[in-house]
Amino acid sequence: MTLRAYAPGRVNLIGEHTDYNDGFALPIALHLGAVAEFDGAVSGATVEVSSAQEPGTVVIPLDTTPGGVGGWASYVAGCVWALRQHGIDVPPGELRLCSDVPVGAGLSSSAALECAVLLALAPSSGLGRTDLARIAQRAENDYVGAPTGLLDQMSSLHGEQDTALLLDFRTLAVEPVPLRSGDDVLVAIDSHSPHQHAAGEYRRRREACERAAAELGVPSLRDAADDAWEGLADDETRRRARHVLTENRRVLDAATALRAGDHAGFGALMTASHASMRDDFEITIPAIDLIADTAVELGAYGARMTGGGFGGTVIALAPRAAAARIADDLPAAISRAGHRTPTVTTVRPGAGAHLLDGRRT
Repeated sequence: MTLRAYAPGRVNLIGEHTDYNDGFALPIALHLGAVAEFDGAVSGATVEVSSAQEPGTVVIPLDTTPGGVGGWASYVAGCVWALRQHGIDVPPGELRLCSDVPVGAGLSSSAALECAVLLALAPSSGLGRTDLARIAQRAENDYVGAPTGLLDQMSSLHGEQDTALLLDFRTLAVEPVPLRSGDDVLVAIDSHSPHQHAAGEYRRRREACERAAAELGVPSLRDAADDAWEGLADDETRRRARHVLTENRRVLDAATALRAGDHAGFGALMTASHASMRDDFEITIPAIDLIADTAVELGAYGARMTGGGFGGTVIALAPRAAAARIADDLPAAISRAGHRTPTVTTVRPGAGAHLLDGRRT
């Protein structure tokens, strides 16, 4: 029997690098995603995986261990390994993948792939969506070696149409926040500068946050007072902690603004978030900064980079007329400044991961 599963990418509206600090974030699932199609076999000891976006076929042993498979297929191998570590048998067979989430754009193409694969390989596991998110995170952390938090997987699995998700990464509670756009739209601006946090910068930011928590004597920065960063001696550690602590407050205020339909207030928080990522967490690049600034100059309520950093996509909330100006004028302005010409698209919150036979696990 062929099983087909879909999982979306995500845009994080606000709340960057807060997930591994037990903090808060406010993402949406996208209308872009990955599809995994699995044909199980009666016997065998491997999963043969191919991708419409990659050449060739990769053979993954069912007893694979971290380091056994590299490249793009390591995300699939990590899912096989993490499921088995969780006590779930993975059948042999053939797995075919296809995704329309741009790789390197900060829209979580890897989590979309992981979540689609997990649903296709273990459709009857009985696991809840948060359990699946944890397994996907373990695949990425312990098999692939990327020290990510749970933001991407939780967004992909819990997404809802026209709804943002207020995520609490301490309790893993998910609170739907309706996104009543009206005459306003979300605009995603792909810089075409692929994000590079896998090269070690993401890990260094995480280590700085752990160092700050240790110096403050708290389990994580979630437990620190809002102004606790002022007591840290090292300037870099202080700024890293300041970003996380102020970002958590911005996320909660942003959710309140969305509930009230206060898009101007929400936009101001987006812009403040970008400034914090630029100045305190130092994860933006000049092209991204210029895109965010230009979007606001063209009439967006606010704009910020989304994703782990060092490239990727800017998300803006704008009145419809301003969104049209951004689409018309921003790409040429960024190109004239010597950067790659960005792509501008409107986005809206989409449904979370589900099987494609009509069932939603």
